[in-house]
Amino acid sequence: MEIYDLTTVDRAAESIRRGCGFADAALIAGSGLGGFAATLEDRSVLPYKDIPGFPVSTAPGHAGEWVGGECAGRRLYVMNGRVHCYEGHDALTVAFPIRVMARLGVKTLIVTNAAGGVNTSYKPGDFMVLSDFINLTGWNPLRGANIDEFGPRFPDMSKALDESLARTALDAAAALGVTARAGVYAMMTGPSYETPAEIRMLRTLGADAVGMSTVPEIIAARHSGIRVLGISCITNMASGILPRPLTHAEVMETGERARDGFAKWVGRIVGTMG
Repeated sequence: MEIYDLTTVDRAAESIRRGCGFADAALIAGSGLGGFAATLEDRSVLPYKDIPGFPVSTAPGHAGEWVGGECAGRRLYVMNGRVHCYEGHDALTVAFPIRVMARLGVKTLIVTNAAGGVNTSYKPGDFMVLSDFINLTGWNPLRGANIDEFGPRFPDMSKALDESLARTALDAAAALGVTARAGVYAMMTGPSYETPAEIRMLRTLGADAVGMSTVPEIIAARHSGIRVLGISCITNMASGILPRPLTHAEVMETGERARDGFAKWVGRIVGTMG
């Protein structure tokens, strides 16, 4: 796929506009959190495979559907699943849906993921609002020729996560009794889970949670002028913290248990955000 072909991006955007209507806010549902899309009212669903040029999800727990609907009285797009670098995609392809969002007029993005807890005070089922990120993949979705229609060649990342949105999310969590903390997310490539030594390194670097997604999407969104709120569901403790192996089944099970609280929380965030 030629990511930096505006014709390709616009063709995908027009397909979504016809199939799912208009929205100026979007949410990307991470592993185990895809059930949120079913809570939307007046839903329209468009499989990724039916969107021209759109990358198709292959990871378990990622349905691969673009959903449009109503949440808390507001039109919202939901990406029910994403693509990852570990599926064989480069960072530019992973960020392609964000480019499409920009051409659709999306101004606010809530990006969610399942993550391993690096901070030992966290526990499975907790949520973390991203205050910052560490990109340990060596990949950047802005690599290659810059397209001025999206943003500048060298975009600032000093405030990649929107502070006002983060405060809205934390206030909403407190009001609902949802356990949510602010923390730093580290991205590694996967698909193998991290080693105990790598987790000790991440803790030394200041990471509170680790995962295999999200960072390319945040970078591309900020490059396009989209405000970003990041949310991690802590689905397991990272390698070496507990005396048991890590499995994707545990990630999905914890995500499922957190689904109802997550849906109520996101609904309150969407209803109160500017």
